Amino acid sequence: MTPTCALTDAVDSLPAAVDPLALSLNENPFPPLPGVRAALTASIEVVNRYPEFLPQRLRSLIAGRVGVADEQVVVGAGATGVIMQVLQAVTKPGDVMVTATPTFDGYPIFAQMARLRSVTVPLDRHGHHDLDAMADAAARARVVVVCRPHNPTGTVESPADLYRFLDRVPSGTVVLLDEAYVEFLAPDLCLNIPSLVERYPNLVVVRTFSKAYGLAGLRIGYGVCAPPLARQLWGMQLPFGIGITGLVAVAASYDAEDQLQQRIQMISAEGAFLRARLRSMGVYCTDSHANFVYLPSGARAWTFGDDGPRVRSYADGGVRITVGDRRSSRAVLAAIRKAVDGTSVGG
Repeated sequence: MTPTCALTDAVDSLPAAVDPLALSLNENPFPPLPGVRAALTASIEVVNRYPEFLPQRLRSLIAGRVGVADEQVVVGAGATGVIMQVLQAVTKPGDVMVTATPTFDGYPIFAQMARLRSVTVPLDRHGHHDLDAMADAAARARVVVVCRPHNPTGTVESPADLYRFLDRVPSGTVVLLDEAYVEFLAPDLCLNIPSLVERYPNLVVVRTFSKAYGLAGLRIGYGVCAPPLARQLWGMQLPFGIGITGLVAVAASYDAEDQLQQRIQMISAEGAFLRARLRSMGVYCTDSHANFVYLPSGARAWTFGDDGPRVRSYADGGVRITVGDRRSSRAVLAAIRKAVDGTSVGG
């Protein structure tokens, strides 16, 4: 194969930046912000050079935005990279990790990779965590995970309920608070992260630039925690592990905060539209505070045809549907209408 053919094949295999039917991974439906695109273009000129040995500048940039000391931040290849750093640092094979079920698809995989025993606690019928049962299970665990907003239901536990849960978790159990979708939360539901990690030294707050920031392809995530735990996690920081593109993309995103917020508001408004239309059709969906909607299986197993929206399906027949643009919503509503009418889609 000639180099030209290889390049053509590689380019042809790239996903489309805008695809109204790509609704399975909770990606941002918009292409990069202009400032981010310009920064990434500029960074191409220096890809012959290594990035920082450890991502100190990116760490400092994030710490300044969150409002914590540099030493309280760790950086990884997406939120998944940070989660694996935590598991590598604080667990040994055979330890227990507690999660809700259903949960983010990655957690069973992470448990297997770290050779942990996975204990799952079912969500309630409205898609919320059973925090009392999770606290009970945490007494025998090394790590316990709470997603807020939850993936795949989009539900949010109140700050008061979360504090009660954290008060019950033993100090020797590390709590992973997964905030991958935090940018979609209303301000009154957001937590004060600096005071939270100061109060709970066994807590790691994990965030990503993949969702609201639309940088999924660059794989940038971070964790925030108390300094002693952060030093332990920083020891798992992979040398040269964060590319040059990560620093410039995050900096450009922070500089374009107003534009970013406009996009978040557009996605949130489209999500509200989609949920309202589904409910007007008599279709129950959870009260999602993220960039997706979740349809429990209920009396039917939701399935979509090969030419319909590509969504995340679960073993029990439930589906998680990413919020896209209006074309995406129309495609989803058309597919759901077929299911409700008992035609070619749905169970």
